[in-house]
Amino acid sequence: MSLASSGTQAEFFKEAKANLNLRNFFINRDFKGDNANRSKAEEWTQSFILDFKSGYTEGPLGFGVDILGLQSYKLDGGKGTGGTQLLPVGKDNKPVDQFGRLGIAGKLKFSKTELKTGEWAMVYPVLRSDDGRSLPQTFRGTVVTSKEISGVTGYAGHVTGNSPRDDSGMEDMAIAGTNPKTSKAKSDDFNFAALEYNFNNKLSTLGIWYARLEDIYKQRYVQFQHKQPLSEGLSLNANIGYFDGEEDGKALAGQLDNKVFSGLFWLTAGNQKFYLGLQRVSGDTKWLRVNGSSGGTLANDGYNSSHDNARERSWQLRYDYDFVGLGVPGLTFMMRYLQGHNIHAGNRSDGEEWNRESELAYVVQSGAMKNMAFRWRNTTIHRNWGTNNQYDEQRVIISYPLSLF
Repeated sequence: MSLASSGTQAEFFKEAKANLNLRNFFINRDFKGDNANRSKAEEWTQSFILDFKSGYTEGPLGFGVDILGLQSYKLDGGKGTGGTQLLPVGKDNKPVDQFGRLGIAGKLKFSKTELKTGEWAMVYPVLRSDDGRSLPQTFRGTVVTSKEISGVTGYAGHVTGNSPRDDSGMEDMAIAGTNPKTSKAKSDDFNFAALEYNFNNKLSTLGIWYARLEDIYKQRYVQFQHKQPLSEGLSLNANIGYFDGEEDGKALAGQLDNKVFSGLFWLTAGNQKFYLGLQRVSGDTKWLRVNGSSGGTLANDGYNSSHDNARERSWQLRYDYDFVGLGVPGLTFMMRYLQGHNIHAGNRSDGEEWNRESELAYVVQSGAMKNMAFRWRNTTIHRNWGTNNQYDEQRVIISYPLSLF
């Protein structure tokens, strides 16, 4: 009997899905101001992202496997123009010609509980993989997710390795802003646990999270999300969160003190969305997160800044429009302005920053190129501290996802 025809294996293959995403990514940064020590950073890559997810074998205990194949090639970018994080930069300050990795994760399912172990792009509020460049960040570890109680989801995770978005290796973890390859303040032990409760006819969710990077930091996070329908096509939405953290154990990264309030509120009105983001960082250190990970949990996370510096207070205004309302399905536009002040960074206690960002995107709706996406992102960022902190940036991203089966 062949494996595919075996009764115990049938669902493993029947429910399997495989996609290949062809991602072409170009970034150009034009540095401005007296604090710039270079004129530009520019790189261009072609990436191949294979994402295979099996189903589960039949029976009380189901087994499956997920495979993430990642490979990226340099199309342009040389010594002196690197640093966009599209490509790793070698010791000679020159972007590498190619990089990639293979992540494999096994998974077990019993009833409504899943255990997954291996390497994959984890996305949790306290550990969020960054997928904003050529290849996504991945982590190595084990996570249990349980939904045995209706409306309640439980999480427990143990993570031992980190491969950032511009790295083909698996390294220990460090606090954001620290390089684990050169620093002694690193750890191979990140643990988290959480409970999320979905209620109010699935319109509201309350989450309580705990995370600990051994001997570096520990934190708590409370999150509340709500959608309030007002009428057909009209709703008010909120995503409110609060982080509270400090050093852990041996305090390898020193004494840490951080609290973050984050609130993102938006009105959906037909094909339009209007956003207000409010964020406040308290304490003497910036937001606590693992190096390379995304700041997407915070309200004021942008393309080049999460506005998470020590004592920073920031706000955001954003507008989204879907052109399906004008008879052009697949075409969307986003524009936002973010500003932060009272920043404690370096020798300054009055730092300021502002970002102006926009995206024009089109997804092909039919034909042979269906689901092919074109994105143009434009950013202007200004900070009054540090070097190379004022620039105009252009990003062009073309993604062509192919469903293999």
